Amino acid sequence: MINRRYILAALTGLALFVVPAGGVVVPALAAEPVDRVGHAEKFIRSLADEAIEALTKPDTPHETRIANFRKMFNDHFAVRSIGRFVLGRHWRTATDEEKKEYLILFEDLMVVSYVDRFKRYAGENLSVKKARAEKGTTVTVFSEIARPTAKPVQVLWRVGSKGENTKVLDVVVEGASMSQTLRSDFGSIIRQKEGKVAGLLEVLRAKTISLKAATN
Repeated sequence: MINRRYILAALTGLALFVVPAGGVVVPALAAEPVDRVGHAEKFIRSLADEAIEALTKPDTPHETRIANFRKMFNDHFAVRSIGRFVLGRHWRTATDEEKKEYLILFEDLMVVSYVDRFKRYAGENLSVKKARAEKGTTVTVFSEIARPTAKPVQVLWRVGSKGENTKVLDVVVEGASMSQTLRSDFGSIIRQKEGKVAGLLEVLRAKTISLKAATN
């Protein structure tokens, strides 16, 4: 089964629906491509705004909330690329049918893991502290989530752009990377299943069924 380190990845659900606070600051460093940095910062703020509008209304039907979140997840996250990275070297050995089912299950797992968190929105605020251009087209956006009854949470967003298309590549919450955590967990499951991707698929099927039953 997916071990308890998987819980770390669930923290990223907070980052998907916090309200952007005022006074966002993005440093304009002369050596950085400012437009790319600024675009990434605006992208994260826009993502938070969209999530609030589409996902946090208390009277939203459960199935509508699921559909809205699934659309946002696919629109704004590099789902296929993240899924491939998480599977690691096992992607190369998986059959075409296993890859197809894996990507479907990976998306389902992310959606059903996070969707009900939107019902529990409690006024968390996200403020962007700075953004930094990395190699290629990647930008790291540094943010902080202020919570009314708990200490702030530090969240880093890895954002990549290709032409007009901008996607979240990874979310790092208090030093825990969503993709790295899942990669470690999935790798551990595959090792327990005699190195077979089919064994991971079996676990993911059971996990998604369990989560869907718990949220209905």
